[in-house]
Amino acid sequence: MQTNRTKDTISKAVAAGLTAIQLRQLKDFGNRVAGQGLNFAVCARTGEVVFYADGGKFDTEQRQLINVLSRLPGRADKKQAAAQIDERFFAVSLSADLSAEPNGSFLTALIDAGPETESSSRHNPLLAVLAGQMLELFAEKFRSLQQAQEQIELVSSELAQTYEELVLLYKISTNMEIVEPDANFLQMAADSLTEIVSVEGIAILQEKIIDDEKRFVLIAGSGLIDIDERMETILYNRLLEEMKLGKEALLDSEVDAPFRYDWPKSVRNLITVPLCGKEKTTGETTQSSSPKRNASASRIIGLMVAVNRIDKPDFDSTDVKLFTSVASECAVFVENNRLFNELKELFIGSLKALTRSIDAKDRYTRGHSERVAFISKWIAERLSDTEHLDQEQIHKIYLAGLLHDIGKIGIDETVLCKKGKLNVHERARLRMHPSIGANILSGIKQMRDIIPGVLYHHERVDGKGYPNRLKGAKIPLMGRIVGLADSFDAMTSERVYRDARTIEETVAEIESRLGTQFDAAVGRVFIDSDVYHLWDLMQEGLSKVYGADDFSRYGAEAVGTLIR
Repeated sequence: MQTNRTKDTISKAVAAGLTAIQLRQLKDFGNRVAGQGLNFAVCARTGEVVFYADGGKFDTEQRQLINVLSRLPGRADKKQAAAQIDERFFAVSLSADLSAEPNGSFLTALIDAGPETESSSRHNPLLAVLAGQMLELFAEKFRSLQQAQEQIELVSSELAQTYEELVLLYKISTNMEIVEPDANFLQMAADSLTEIVSVEGIAILQEKIIDDEKRFVLIAGSGLIDIDERMETILYNRLLEEMKLGKEALLDSEVDAPFRYDWPKSVRNLITVPLCGKEKTTGETTQSSSPKRNASASRIIGLMVAVNRIDKPDFDSTDVKLFTSVASECAVFVENNRLFNELKELFIGSLKALTRSIDAKDRYTRGHSERVAFISKWIAERLSDTEHLDQEQIHKIYLAGLLHDIGKIGIDETVLCKKGKLNVHERARLRMHPSIGANILSGIKQMRDIIPGVLYHHERVDGKGYPNRLKGAKIPLMGRIVGLADSFDAMTSERVYRDARTIEETVAEIESRLGTQFDAAVGRVFIDSDVYHLWDLMQEGLSKVYGADDFSRYGAEAVGTLIR
């Protein structure tokens, strides 16, 4: 019966939350006590026995243990020294933290010396001293182990949290593809942050110019958070106040003191950190309330806001560090994206300026390169289903159309602008412009993918074109598309040696040359498209069709496929 009781209390010890190491300690000490013919018990405050070691000479009943617990002097749950309750029982607390109750239970260790016998403390005073000392030494060791385990658990928890944060920052940094829109990246950052930080809502705001005024606009977010235009301004201004005081973030809650600021009733606690970018110019002010800074200072280009921490009362310094780190990564992405977009716009601007300078050599061909680029894009988009052209390939075909005549920079104006018929030498010289253009672009690594459109736009599917007399499918698709676009614009434009053809005449001419000059599949797709609508768009002017900003933006987007 005693053995079964021991096994039963061991199960209770496990159920009480004692670890394997603590249970082993109890077993080792219990065996030593039992070896002296004494009983050892560990009880919860309720008197329930969670561990028992039997000395084999007498029984210790639970009612006796409950009686002993009730007789402990003073507040038993705060007593650290071993106490002799009577001539039979000795007790000591095993709690490492006297102000708390780990796992919801407070444990007391007891030694039962048994009924009045020659071994009891009445007949053996040394027993009382030894029992008390044994219990105190054991309790001290047990409490030290408990404290060490709690510290290990705390460190482990902190390491796990740090690991999650590092994984988050790594995930964010490795997803910094500058061709991705800001909103997509910032939404990924917000979603990833909420995976390791429990909040009711998180939002990321970005600086935008709206009606010629700079505002912070909600770009990404997750959960329940309500931020309108008024709230955007309030958050920005209050964050500025905190930063002027040398703080990294705006923290506010009513946990330890009343709110320092007025917030909506739904807000219990709040954190706001800045996304900072470089100042563009000396003394530039980003908001009317923003102080002037020097050129090396940073400016706030966005805000990251979170409200209502769920798993703890308030945001703390650890949260500030994490949110600041994530906000810094987001700011780097936004700034890099801005610089990349500016680079794309500069690049496409330079390309267009170059092609316009070529077109300007002949007043009859002004705007030709941009029109060929637009027509090439039109054809490629309509071929995309059958030829499996993706958006990146369409962008490159557009750029090939834009630069198809770049080789004419190496052709004398006397040849380009000659009013009469070209002689054999002049015609041979003019036919060099595809090769000259390809050679120019071959020195630019990022441009190599569009060289086929430049080099082969004068090839014919019957093999009578130039410069390489390629036939049929040996002519790259890009070359076949740009070649058709070039011919369509040339036919419908006035030339020094002839008048412009009508749309009907041009379409009929193209159809008659399918399978000889033009690829039959490409030509048929073009003819079957709404050519008259295409023509109307071109007559209105491409910048008007797209809008000046959208037209430039498309060119910049196309360039992005080359330089990313």
